[in-house]
Amino acid sequence: MISIKLNEKHEKILQIFLIVATYSMIILRFLLNEKGRVSPDSIRYMRQSEVFPIIDNTTAPLGYPLFIKFFTFFEIDEFWSSKLVGILAYTFLLIFAYKKNFFFKEHLIASALFSFVSIFSFTMAEALTLPFVILLFYVSHQILNDKISGKTGIFYLSLILILLINIRYSALFMCFGTVFFGLINFKKSYWKSFVISGIVGIGFYGLYKILFIDYFNENYLDTFLEIGLKSTPTLLLELFQGLATSFNPFIHIADPNGGIINYGIYGIGLLTIVAMGFLFIKTKLAETEKFILIISIVCIVCSYFIQYVYSVNAIDYRLLAPFSIGIWLVFFRKLFQIFDSWTYAIAFLSLMTGFVFTWLSK
Repeated sequence: MISIKLNEKHEKILQIFLIVATYSMIILRFLLNEKGRVSPDSIRYMRQSEVFPIIDNTTAPLGYPLFIKFFTFFEIDEFWSSKLVGILAYTFLLIFAYKKNFFFKEHLIASALFSFVSIFSFTMAEALTLPFVILLFYVSHQILNDKISGKTGIFYLSLILILLINIRYSALFMCFGTVFFGLINFKKSYWKSFVISGIVGIGFYGLYKILFIDYFNENYLDTFLEIGLKSTPTLLLELFQGLATSFNPFIHIADPNGGIINYGIYGIGLLTIVAMGFLFIKTKLAETEKFILIISIVCIVCSYFIQYVYSVNAIDYRLLAPFSIGIWLVFFRKLFQIFDSWTYAIAFLSLMTGFVFTWLSK
């Protein structure tokens, strides 16, 4: 017997301890890190927030800067407002998953992975996307299980996709994934809900491009569209490295100087991907799990191909976070079915690894 089942009381104590440890690591991640978990893109977000309602660039949507702006009304500066957004995003995930009994245990572990701890502590929009991604999964779950009507489902799915686009332009890929899922299930009653919602999201992005991006930045396409920026071998190598680090449950950043340690980092990530593929193929997937996997994979594929025509950073754990979290949730659900409470060990090992990494890099 490879599984161990804790009684309800002991499991709740373990979950509370894990939550406290995750909050502590999120806070330590930006307190001990010498840069406070910011980057040039982070500074741009904070500037967008500071100068609003003046629009000085359209490189990113206004959703994340406006959330930062909201908290500055409480006498908090942009830096600490961004940290509060990340902590509240994590808090929302916990409360929502618990109240709705929707992948709660899986959320506890996924959120405690060092890569997602880094996301919640980073002044970047990905942290804010995660609650809306989970809302998208939940509404889809309700549609797939006939808990809400078609029209209601279309309304909520469309609304969530629109909100996501207002936070990250890459949410357009989720619209494509939603349409794709509907089309491959065209014989089922719910297919129209997904296709129509995805089309609404795509249409909104088109209007957003014309009415907002082009209005404030006429040269947007000339600036960011660049054919053949990188060769295919380079992009494939970056894709492998990005996937291997994104799906490494312990270390999500490789040594830029190279070295033997990177073989271990990429190796663990590759083994995790193989384990995921094996479990997803060999075990029965519920309709909700199929939706989560399909939309996540479509988004990752789109993230790769967009690089042929659009100037973006190399694929890494941060860019893939909104698309990888769903895969992690399904993976941990399968692990719970096999190992039960042993699965929590992954979260604690990841947090311990993260603490050592954060302490050494302070």
